[in-house]
Order: sequence, then structure tokens, then C-alpha cells
Amino acid sequence: MNARVAAILVVLLVVLGGGALLYQQQERGRRPENVGTLGRTLFKDLKVADIAAIKIVEPSASPNATLTLQRKDDRWVIAERADFPADLSRVREFVLKVIGLKVGQSEPLGDKDRARLNLDASGTRVEFAGADGKALGSFIVGRKYFKREVDNPDKAIPDGRFVGLPGEAGTAYLVGDPLAQATVKTAEWIERSSFQVEKVKTLQVRYPGGDAWRIDRAGDNAEWKLAGAKPGEKLDISRANAASYSLSLLELADVAPKEAKDTGLEQPIAVGAATLEGASYAIKVGKLGGENYGRDNYFVTFTASGLKPDAKDAERVKLLSQHVLLIPKSKLEDTLKKRAELLEKQKSKK
Repeated sequence: MNARVAAILVVLLVVLGGGALLYQQQERGRRPENVGTLGRTLFKDLKVADIAAIKIVEPSASPNATLTLQRKDDRWVIAERADFPADLSRVREFVLKVIGLKVGQSEPLGDKDRARLNLDASGTRVEFAGADGKALGSFIVGRKYFKREVDNPDKAIPDGRFVGLPGEAGTAYLVGDPLAQATVKTAEWIERSSFQVEKVKTLQVRYPGGDAWRIDRAGDNAEWKLAGAKPGEKLDISRANAASYSLSLLELADVAPKEAKDTGLEQPIAVGAATLEGASYAIKVGKLGGENYGRDNYFVTFTASGLKPDAKDAERVKLLSQHVLLIPKSKLEDTLKKRAELLEKQKSKK
């Protein structure tokens, strides 16, 4: 290789090297400035063992706009529901989910964008505190994020959520979890097991207007009898079985605050049930819950007596009797039938 060819090669290498350097600089310039935040954990210092309270505040003037979960001994309770037990698994799931949140995207944020993404006062605020009341962390849950346009954002399942952090008003973070449980709806937090009346011996229902009925049976496999049956009236045994058996399948939809108004419990449907094991339940069924408590949920209170201390769920029954419960309408429909609906339909004479 002569000197001239060698010189040309050196020049080419310099040119190519400079071009590569320029390309790298251009590519670096194209990257978003916040690329370093991608994949970052939002709450790296938040620990499960330190959290003793979770406060969720929604942007509403309603008295139900705040929900406070508190750890007491080995359980979690809802302060706004007179310390009604929260579902431990749901609380733990939410905490672990928040601790594991990672940044999928971050963007600079102006005042208009902050309002548009509900990362201002229009968002839901979540706060964590320790046993001493000291703040451990907080964030704002904003607008839902969808990868594709949806017809009804309120009902559709989002692909993620925009969140904001205190002290970082100029930044919006996108996380890959919809954070659906960041809500003050107690129905999403309560421990849902209800009281259940099993092996009913006597069941009676009395409406405020006077309609009433009572059915009895002598034993577990004995046939039901309708008290005061008139000539020609015959009890539909399948409906009697459904009326009594439904009480063993009750579920809890929610718990209402004791100060809840217009419950209908002042003039309720009165349900009395006595079991073959000697327990008695006096159940009051009020109105349906409406917009605030579920249009398909009845307000319910009850008292129980004759329960053995070691009976199944005795402690749970005692706890539930101290609260205003919301029971799904579908679970009480068979029990709340009018007297005429319990009778076999008479065949029409030709």
C-alpha cells in the first residue's frame, strides 16, 4: 500500500467516525428528557409493615367522599363505618399494587393539562400514614388511560392511570395499572360474609300494610305447613322451601352509616325465623338503597338470640347485628313473597 492510498483511508476513517459521532448526538437529542424516569418505582421507600392507615378522598362535598382504613391489631377496619372490618386481602392487594407501581411514561404538565388529566383538586387523593400518624406518602389518582378509544370510559376497563406526586405538580406519570380500588365506595373494601340462617323451623313475614304469613315444620325433612290456611288454600312446597333456604344464602353488598336517612327501617317488613337448633332471628327489611347505596340493595338490620357461643360464625353474627346492612334484593326475593304468592295456583274450572 503506497502512501497516497494510506492517506485516503485515514481521511475516510475520520469522516466516518465523525459521522457516527454526529448521528449519536442527534439520536440523543431526539430522546425525551425524562427517559431516565421510565421503569422507575414511584414509591421506593414505602413499606407494607410501616403502613397503619390509608385515607382516600374523592373530589366531592358529600359526607361519603372520604374513606379511612385503619390497622387495629391484626385486622383492618373502616373508620367511617364504626370500625366495620375491611377485607384484609383487598387492603393488602391494594398496598402491594401501589408499592409496585412503575412509571410507564412521564410528561411535563401545565395547569390546563393538569385539570384535563384530573391531577388537580378534581382527582382522587390517596394518603398513607404510620402508626404514629406520620405521613408516609401520597399521590393523586387521575384520569383513566385507554390505548384505544372506547364508547363508555366510565364502564370500560382502562389500560392504565395518570397519577401525580406531591411536589411534582409539573409532571404527569402514567402507570400500567387502572387502580380501580382507589375509591371511597365501602362496597369495594368490606369483608362480605353475611349472617346466614340455616335449618329454619318457623318462618314468618309481616308487611307494614298488614299482609302476613307463617310457615312451620316439625323437622329437617318434614313438610312445611301454612299457619291459618283457609279451605281450598294449598301451600306451594317449593316456594316455601325457597323462602326459608334463601336465608342461608344471604350476602353482604355493603354497610351503611348508622346516620343513613330514608332507610325505611322505621316501618320495615318484619321477618322472624326460628331454627331447629334453637336460635331466633328478628330481621327488619327497609327500603331499597337508591343512588347512594345501590338501587338493588335493601337496608337490613337484625337481632339474634339463642346462638351457642361456639356456634358457626357466632362472633360475626354479633358484629353484623350492630350495623345497618345492605343485602342484595335478589337474595331476599323468595323470602319476601306475599302470602298469595306462596299458594299453589288453583286450576281454572272449565
